[in-house]
Amino acid sequence: MELKKSWDFRKFMVGAFFTMLTLYLLIGLTPAKATKVDVATEIKIPKIGLSSDVTLLTMNQGILKTPGVAVGGYSRNKNKTFLVGHSTGVFGDLGKLELGDEIYYDLVSYTVVNIDVLQKSDVSMDRLLAPADVDTIVVMTCAGELFSGGDASHRLIITAVAR
Repeated sequence: MELKKSWDFRKFMVGAFFTMLTLYLLIGLTPAKATKVDVATEIKIPKIGLSSDVTLLTMNQGILKTPGVAVGGYSRNKNKTFLVGHSTGVFGDLGKLELGDEIYYDLVSYTVVNIDVLQKSDVSMDRLLAPADVDTIVVMTCAGELFSGGDASHRLIITAVAR
């Protein structure tokens, strides 16, 4: 007489389930939580036909890394949001904006109140990220001479306030 080993997948799964449940109860394992999508909101600039998701950015050793194809958003102070994108991509037509143009961000309408082109070395991130008295967005992209590696000599900085 020959003995055959039988393996029942259902019995295995029930055993595995009860083992995990026991571990969960004994050592406090918690089930994995769903990952939050990192898209904060959307920016729209009708004058240049721009509509883009805004990806939340985090400061890493004093540096904000610009996303490849979307707009990046960062805020460290009340009423001030900094938005950044590549001039060779999403912000390619940003230079066409003029004072008084509209930008829609996070379902709020903003009016362009200032446009600056500064040498990269003259840009103060502390000033750009400083708190504001009213809801303000600062939109920045590269300008001037483009260098290899994706950098440029200047920055186009557009400030807009909520209406």
